[in-house]
This record gives sequence, structure tokens and C-alpha cells, in this order.
Amino acid sequence: MQPITADDVVKLFEADVRARKRLAELLVGEPDVRLAIINAVLRDVATKSDIEALRRATRQDIEALRRETEEDLEALRKETRESIEALRNEVLARISVLEDRVSGLTERVSRLEGAFTQLVERIGDLDKRIDSLDKRIDGLDKRIDALDRRIDSLDKRIDALDKRIDGLDKRIDHATKVTWALTATIIATLLVQLTLALLHAFGKI
Repeated sequence: MQPITADDVVKLFEADVRARKRLAELLVGEPDVRLAIINAVLRDVATKSDIEALRRATRQDIEALRRETEEDLEALRKETRESIEALRNEVLARISVLEDRVSGLTERVSRLEGAFTQLVERIGDLDKRIDSLDKRIDGLDKRIDALDRRIDSLDKRIDALDKRIDGLDKRIDHATKVTWALTATIIATLLVQLTLALLHAFGKI
């Protein structure tokens, strides 16, 4: 079996975190070891005078930074006040413009309401007139229907008259023919009688 070297021990501690913590606790718990560690650390720590100088420099830097910050804050406050004042003036101006526009819109709305009221009244009048016209048209429809019925009746009567006239025309034509025949017969008879009378008068018969 090979002996464990210091390098092996270091590698073991590197691989085991809990072992390293326990070793540190054990070392710090020993007064002599703790003192040796503190002395070794103090060699790398600044002296008291260095710390005091660092404190003064830090205070000076903080004071300078505070003054610069206050100046920046004051400038920012001034700029903010000016911006707020300008914004307030702009807002007031826009509010004034909006108030004027609202006033104008109110007047226009009032005029529109008046015109709408007149329009409603006119529509009401038109409705009444339309109702009256509807009634009159209904009456005319009824009268036209009555006239249509009378016209239909007249058409039927006219058709009947046409038929009767056609019959009369036929009868008149027949009567005319008969009359002409009778007239011709009478004329012929008269001519014969006249001829006989003339012949008798002249002694030829």
C-alpha cells in the first residue's frame, strides 16, 4: 500500500466541501492557529493611518458627490418647475380652446335640437296628412271599385245591346229586302194596271 502524500490530502479536501469547512472550523477554534492566521492577514491589511486617510478621502468624495447631487437636484427641480409651468400653461391654453369648442358644440347641439324638434313636428304633420290621404285614397278606391262594377254592368248591357242591335240589323235587312220585293211587286202591278188602263183608254182592249 502506497503512503498518502500531502498532495493527496489536498486533493481530498478539494473534492470534499464539507471536509474543508470542518477543517476551517477546527483551525479557527485553536487560539494559536487563529492568532497566526490573523497576523498573516494583517500583513495585507492597511494601517490605521491609511484607514483614516481613506476615511477622509471617502468623506470628501461623499461631500463633493453630495454637493454635486444637490446642485443636480436643484437644477432638476428648477427644470422640472419650468417644465411643469410650461405644461400647465399649455394645458390651460388647450383647456381654453376645448372650452370654446365645447361652447360652440353646445350651440350647435342646441340648434340641432331645435331643428330636430321642428323636423319631428313636420313629420307629425306629414303623418296626419298622409293618414288623411290614405283615408281619401281608400274612399277613392271604393268609388273606383263601384265605378268598375258599374262599368262592368254597362259593358254587359252594351254587349247585350250590341247583340240586340245585331239582331235588329238582321231583321231590318230582312225587312228591307222584303220591302224592296213588295215595292217591286207593287210597282210591277201598278205598271201592269197602268198599261191596261192606257190600253183600255185607247180602245185597244
